[in-house]
Amino acid sequence: METLIPTINRLQEVFLTVGAEIIQLPQIVVVGSQSSGKSSVLESLVGRDFLPRGSGIVTRRPLVLQLINIAPLQERVKTENGNGIKQNSPNSYPGVTAEEWGTFLHCKNQIFTDFQQIRREIETETERSSGENKGISPEPIYLKIFSPKVLNLTLVDLPGITKVPVGDQPEDIEAQVQEMILSFISNPNSLILAVSPANSDLATSDALKLAREVDPDGRRTLLVVSKLDLMDAGTDALEVLLGRVIPVRLGIIGVVNRSQHDINTQKSLEDCTRDEHAFLQRHYPSLASRAGSRYLAKTLSRLLMHHIRDCLPELKTRVTVLSSQYQARLNSYGQPVEDHSATLLQIVTKFASDYCNTIEGTARYIQTSELCGGARICYIFHETFGRTLQSIDPLGGLTELDILTAIRNATGPRPALFVPEVSFELLAKRQIKRLEEPSLRCVELVHEELQRIIQHCSSFSTQELLRFPKLHDSIVEVVTGLLRKRLPITNEMVHNLVAIELAYINTKHPDFADAAQVSASVNSQQAEALDGGKRWKNDKVAEEKAPPAGFGSPSKGQAINLLDTAVPVSRKLSSREQRDCEVIQRLINCYFLIVRKSIQDSVPKTVMHFLVNFVKEHLQSELVGQLYKQTLLQDLLIESQDTAQQRTEVAQMLEALKKANNIISEIRETHLW
Repeated sequence: METLIPTINRLQEVFLTVGAEIIQLPQIVVVGSQSSGKSSVLESLVGRDFLPRGSGIVTRRPLVLQLINIAPLQERVKTENGNGIKQNSPNSYPGVTAEEWGTFLHCKNQIFTDFQQIRREIETETERSSGENKGISPEPIYLKIFSPKVLNLTLVDLPGITKVPVGDQPEDIEAQVQEMILSFISNPNSLILAVSPANSDLATSDALKLAREVDPDGRRTLLVVSKLDLMDAGTDALEVLLGRVIPVRLGIIGVVNRSQHDINTQKSLEDCTRDEHAFLQRHYPSLASRAGSRYLAKTLSRLLMHHIRDCLPELKTRVTVLSSQYQARLNSYGQPVEDHSATLLQIVTKFASDYCNTIEGTARYIQTSELCGGARICYIFHETFGRTLQSIDPLGGLTELDILTAIRNATGPRPALFVPEVSFELLAKRQIKRLEEPSLRCVELVHEELQRIIQHCSSFSTQELLRFPKLHDSIVEVVTGLLRKRLPITNEMVHNLVAIELAYINTKHPDFADAAQVSASVNSQQAEALDGGKRWKNDKVAEEKAPPAGFGSPSKGQAINLLDTAVPVSRKLSSREQRDCEVIQRLINCYFLIVRKSIQDSVPKTVMHFLVNFVKEHLQSELVGQLYKQTLLQDLLIESQDTAQQRTEVAQMLEALKKANNIISEIRETHLW
C-alpha cells in the first residue's frame, strides 16, 4: 500500500501534461479561514519554512503539494554506486547531491535546494498569474518536495476564507474564494482537511460549514484544531478534541502552531515539534499520543492510502471507459490527408451511398424522433397528398346556379330539349383543374425532404465531411443544384398529367357507369316532350311569369330589371331544372372520382421517376464530375483549424489515458489489502 500515493502522484503528472482534469484523483484539500494556521500546519508536515507569509490573504492560488519520501543522501549515494537500484529507478535521483529539495512544474528541470528560494518562486508565480494586488486565481501551482523527513502525501493548499475585501481586492472576493474551495472539495475522491483555531467557536467555523455542504455525513472530513496554546486561561479544547462538541467521522487532531515570535527568531521546526509535544503532555496527557504534527502526518498518510485503495477500482474503470471514448473520437477525426484523390472519391462515394440508403431506409443512422428520408416521402405520398385529394369535394365550389348557367350558355339562343354534353365537359374540367395545386404541392414537399436528407447525411452519416468545410459546402451546393434542375421538370410532368385529363373527357371510360343512366334520363325527357306537351307548356308559362335571377345577363350577379317592379333574388327550381342539375352533378361526381384516383396514383409515380430515382441514379456521377478536378482537390480537402486542433488534443488525452492505465495496472491487487 505504500506505493499507492506515489502512484496517484504519477497519475497527476500524466494528466497535467494534457492540461485537463478529467479524472478526479484522490487528494487532501486543506480548507480554513485566514490566519487559522493552515500554513503552519503544512510547514510542520514538511519540516521546512517554504510558504509565503504576511498580513491579509497570502495564498492567492491553489498550491498542489506532493510530499515524496526518499532515502537519506548517504544511502542514495551508496545505492547509485552499487548495483541495488538502477539509475532510472524512482528511488534514485542521479545528479542531486542535496538531502532534500523541491521542484515546480512550471520550472522544467530546475531543482530548488534552498527553501527560501522556493518561497520566492511561489510569490513570483502567484504575482505572474494573479497580479500584485490581493486578487486570486484558480490556476494551481504544482510543487514537489523530496525529503527523507516527510511521509508520502498529496495536499492542496487553498486561499483562506475571507469576509471583507482589502486593498485592491474585488468586492466579491468572498464568493470567489468559496467558489474555488467548493470546486476542489466537491470532488468525491478528495479528503477535506478543515483547519479551525482553538480560540474560536467551532459552531462558527467557516471551514466546517463549507465541508458540510459537500460532505454532510462527514465521511471525508478530518478536523485539525490549531493554536491550542492560545486558548484563554482556564479553558481547554478537551471536549472538542474528544468529538463531544461537533463529531467528525475521520477524527479531530489538535496541534500547536509556531508563534510569530518563533518565526521572527527563526526557531527551527524540530524545536517547535519538541515544544509542541511537551505542551500536549502537560495540558492534554490523555490525548498526547493522538495529537500533534507528527501524529497528523501519519494519520493523513494512512487515511490517504486507504482512501486511494477504496477509489482505485472505480478510477481504473473510469480510465478504461474514457480510453474507449477518446479512441472513438480520434477515429471520427480520421487521419491527416495524404492521397487527395482517393480521399475525395471515398468521401463522395460514401456520401452518395448514405444519401441513397437514407431514401431506401437502409441507412446506418436511423432517427427515432421523426420520419426521415424515404419514410417521409412515403408519408407525403399516401398520407399528406392522399388525404388532401380525398378531402376535395367533387362538387365543391359548384352551385346549382353555376350548373344551370352552363347548360343555358351551351344551348345558345334556342331553348334546350335535352341536357347538353358540352356543359358537362365544361364543368368537369373546372373541377378537375382543382387537382393540380395539391399535386404540385406534393412535388414541393418531396423536394424539401430531399434537401433535408443532405443535412441529415452531413450531420450523422458522413462524419468525414466535418473535417473539410469547403468540401462539405461544395457537396451541398452540387446536390442542391441537381435538385433545383429536376424540380421544374417534375412540376411540368405533373402539370401535364392534369392537362392530359383536361384534354379529353372520356365518357366511354369503363368506370363511367353513370353514362348509361344519363342516356335513360335523356330518353325519358324525350318521351315527356312528345307525350306530355301540356305539362311542358304549363312549366314554360310558369317560367315566364317568374324569370329566375342570374339568367337575364351574361354575369351571375345582379339581373337586369326591364320592368319597374322588383325581380325576386331566388326562386324554387322547376322539376325539369332540378332533374337537369342532378344529372350533371351525378356525371361530374362519377367522372371526378375516376380522374382523382388516376391522379392519386400517377403523381407519386411521376415524382419518383423524374425526381427521386433520377437523383439517386445520377448523384454520385454528378458529384464526381463537378468536384473531382485536380485544380480543386487541394482547396477542397483543407481541414478546419478546429478539427486539426481537436485531433491533436484528443490524441494527447488518449496517450495520457494509456499511460494512466499502465500505471494503475502496475499495482497488484494483493497490494490493495
